[in-house]
Amino acid sequence: MEGATAFPVLTIGHSNHSLAEFTALLQRHDVAAVADVRTAPYSRYTPHFNHDALRDALEAGGLDYMFLGGELGGRPADRSCYDESGRVLYERVAETDAFDDGIRSVMHMADQGCVVLMCSEKEPLDCHRTLLVARALVERGVAVRHILADGSAEDHEAIMDRLVEEDRREGSLGLYPSGDMFRSREDIVADAVARRAGKVAYKTDVAASPLGIRETP
Repeated sequence: MEGATAFPVLTIGHSNHSLAEFTALLQRHDVAAVADVRTAPYSRYTPHFNHDALRDALEAGGLDYMFLGGELGGRPADRSCYDESGRVLYERVAETDAFDDGIRSVMHMADQGCVVLMCSEKEPLDCHRTLLVARALVERGVAVRHILADGSAEDHEAIMDRLVEEDRREGSLGLYPSGDMFRSREDIVADAVARRAGKVAYKTDVAASPLGIRETP
């Protein structure tokens, strides 16, 4: 396990925030750099979050911007990271060299200042930034917190507890944040993450093509 970073890593979803609202959230949490983990760094409905526009706005405000969608995005180009139905399998993504390179880049940034992982989804539990990237960072000893839409922040452990509780309410039995007599908390969290990922991870259309996969619009 690698050691913790000098600064925590935060995550955020740009959602439908205005640029002013978004930058205010970053300032509120003393963010020094944004690591964009969208595979496609563009937004049809919020064009101010398009790659060039966002980079220029952040740099004008004294913040660094790094695009890591190739390494840490939720729609990997590596087709071995998809199952037979065309859904991304986060556990396979986490085993790739590209993903490891991306994690190391984030950790390096977090040794220089507070970095935030940015994707588009409002709810952290519906996004790979939490279910995939943040989990990998925590496993390496990095402190991770998630900025919510109202500006508050939730520790990663707390958000995992929330996921387990939601999973339990949806009908999974024996799921309690602290674990039970048969399974550890880590196992219970892993099960809950796998179930949520099966619902929210990116899925392609399986089609008759050389790769057997066609991306949806």
